[in-house]
Amino acid sequence: MRKYLSIQFFICAFCTGSTCFSQVDVSIWDRQNQVMLLDFETANSLRAVNEFNSVASITEDVGVTSGNGALRIVFKEDEEISGINLVPKSPWSTSEFKHFCLVFDATNLTDVSVQLMASVNSGSSGGISRSVAIPAGGRNTYYFELEGVGVGVDYGLRDDPAAFDTDAVRMIIKGRKQSVDYTQIASVRFFIQSNSKDKTIVLDNIRLVESPEMNPHYLRGIIDKYGQNNKMDFALKVHSDAELRKLADEELRALAVSKPMPDRGVYGGWKDGPKLEATGYFRTQKVGGKWALVDPEGYLFFSTGIANARMANSTTFTGIDYKDESVRYQDPEDTTPEDSKGMVALTDKVTSTAYQAYPERNNMFVGLPAYDDPLANHYSYRRQSHMGPIEHGETYSFYQANLERRYGESYPGSYLLKWRDVTIDRMLDWGFTSFGNWAAEDFYGSKRIPYFANGWIIGDFKTMSEGYWAPMPDPFDPEFVRRAKLSIQTVANQVKNSPWCIGVFIDNEKSWGREGSPESRYVIAIDALKHKAAELPTKAIFMKLLQEKYQNVEALSKAWNMEVSSWTGLAEGISVDGQTVYSDALLEDLAEMTVMYASEYFKVVHDALAKQLPNHLYMGVRFTSWGMTPEVREAATKYVDVFSYNFYRETIGVKFWEFLKDMDQPAIIGEYHFGALDAGLFHPGIIHAADQADRARMWEQYTGAVIDNPYFVGAHWFQYTDSPISGRAHDGENYNIGFVTGTDIPYPHMVKAAKRLNKSLYQRRFGDVKR
Repeated sequence: MRKYLSIQFFICAFCTGSTCFSQVDVSIWDRQNQVMLLDFETANSLRAVNEFNSVASITEDVGVTSGNGALRIVFKEDEEISGINLVPKSPWSTSEFKHFCLVFDATNLTDVSVQLMASVNSGSSGGISRSVAIPAGGRNTYYFELEGVGVGVDYGLRDDPAAFDTDAVRMIIKGRKQSVDYTQIASVRFFIQSNSKDKTIVLDNIRLVESPEMNPHYLRGIIDKYGQNNKMDFALKVHSDAELRKLADEELRALAVSKPMPDRGVYGGWKDGPKLEATGYFRTQKVGGKWALVDPEGYLFFSTGIANARMANSTTFTGIDYKDESVRYQDPEDTTPEDSKGMVALTDKVTSTAYQAYPERNNMFVGLPAYDDPLANHYSYRRQSHMGPIEHGETYSFYQANLERRYGESYPGSYLLKWRDVTIDRMLDWGFTSFGNWAAEDFYGSKRIPYFANGWIIGDFKTMSEGYWAPMPDPFDPEFVRRAKLSIQTVANQVKNSPWCIGVFIDNEKSWGREGSPESRYVIAIDALKHKAAELPTKAIFMKLLQEKYQNVEALSKAWNMEVSSWTGLAEGISVDGQTVYSDALLEDLAEMTVMYASEYFKVVHDALAKQLPNHLYMGVRFTSWGMTPEVREAATKYVDVFSYNFYRETIGVKFWEFLKDMDQPAIIGEYHFGALDAGLFHPGIIHAADQADRARMWEQYTGAVIDNPYFVGAHWFQYTDSPISGRAHDGENYNIGFVTGTDIPYPHMVKAAKRLNKSLYQRRFGDVKR
């Protein structure tokens, strides 16, 4: 084993151009055994570097942390992915290590932060990805945990606190936790997604290092009674109930004299702009070459808002469960999925059967109230989770408990009514024009700010093709049609034909397929063909299509360039995937089947909405970049009023959205967010910022780009509050993504950015539209 010899040195503060570097100690791993993979001391190092949408070169200038050379990478603007693959002649062996990390030095030569992502591929057993935000001009040592105690173990958090003390910066899990056999490393990828501009990073001394000694109690006692990081101090941390009430009183005094922005009409539209036809409800119209919402008064409207202002996702698993089975009963006719349920009142009969089901998780908390404590009413129960080690169990809402601490309780639940009013006051004070998706029903009757309603189609209907959240439904199944009508009736009963409801989102982030290989693009059709036609209505519809088109199986076999024994054999199930070459006819048929399937889904939803909510816009299904294909968009165009997309990137960019020109229909961003690690949480979120100020800068940049795009009619930040630091009960998300903290304190940088951008919202969007 070769010892890495850059034992101890410092980089003195200096500036180059507009980039400034401060003193950094990079000696933090010096006592650990390590093996250098690439130190970029010679031009030969480039033989291991494969570029994609980037330019890599050896530099002897800024960013060299040891020796004479380092790797300078320019990541290109507006590429879906830009980076390098480091591929050795033969895989790097890790046999000399037990618990180890990939460690590297990185310098950001850009004037904004960079979210650098890394994937380490073991070869046959796959790999995992992590990411980190490198501040503008920042330089440090970064580490990527590969093997170790707790690595890949899910404790109900998307990522955990660091298991050992070091000055190096830990990379954060990207996606889900998983374990990989890293006996060898076949390649390492460094990349960036959807840059807002060209960005330059210098990498040096990429090595494998034996992990420092871990703290065996790194998960114990990490969360205080307010649901905050118990081991870290930070700017907005609350230390007492009195402090929390004092902050609330100060904000209430400021909100009491606040007024909505002066250019807004009753519904938040641009009253200083042109007056269009007023229908009494929200609608869409293209004006001056730009798509727009038009409010009930006829004013141009652009929806800036915050999603998920509700209690449903504020709870976290405590590690306690109950032996009383009654708490786990689920009504098969229920139309509300578990993660959208509000708080569940628990009886003494139920809590008397409590037991410590997950000790390691329960020991994370300091100060959970006893069942006879006044704040015990914030315990609840989750009957099922989407992912994670806990299938069901007791939950607690620190956020709701903190609301009671902030506002007191003059009568049962009074703090929730105060929360409702304060939240609306904030939205108007900050200049937002609406709520985003998943606003609590508490807001529907306020008649102060527009909102979007939402529904899910759940039930015991036929399904196929495993999706991210759930298997894809069979829209040709009569039970799916019945459940769609039932779910939408529930929404209609909530909305009550209110003109304050802009539109309705139905379902979310479904796995329609992804452009790329036929297996990913046509996953639904391919999966349906594997089913029995007698058991899956969609398969029976596909059978009818193929029989009418080809008349006999010989013609089908010839067109598909594969043996299909008989129509009976096809009806029993057939696999068409995994072929080296797909015939043109097979690809055309898979595309047609995909359109047929998606068309039926959107038709069923559209028809139910048209009957029960005829005055409200159908906002679509909130597509994702990883779950959307041209065929599905084509199918939706006939039925959707506004296309919704959840798009988690640094900014929306230009290239990805070229398809909007062909569609020429209004669109809306349903979700995006940025988070940082300086607010005490253990995971920033999907997209990382360097700190709170940088988070606000990124929000303003992203939202501004949406406002400037002629096809978008709105942008909704996800979400109102930070996730619980110990992970939301649904799936463990523990992100710094709120406009307010878990103690309900607004983030000053975010509020300032929102007021600044929203003040000029309408002039920026429609200032060139003639009155």
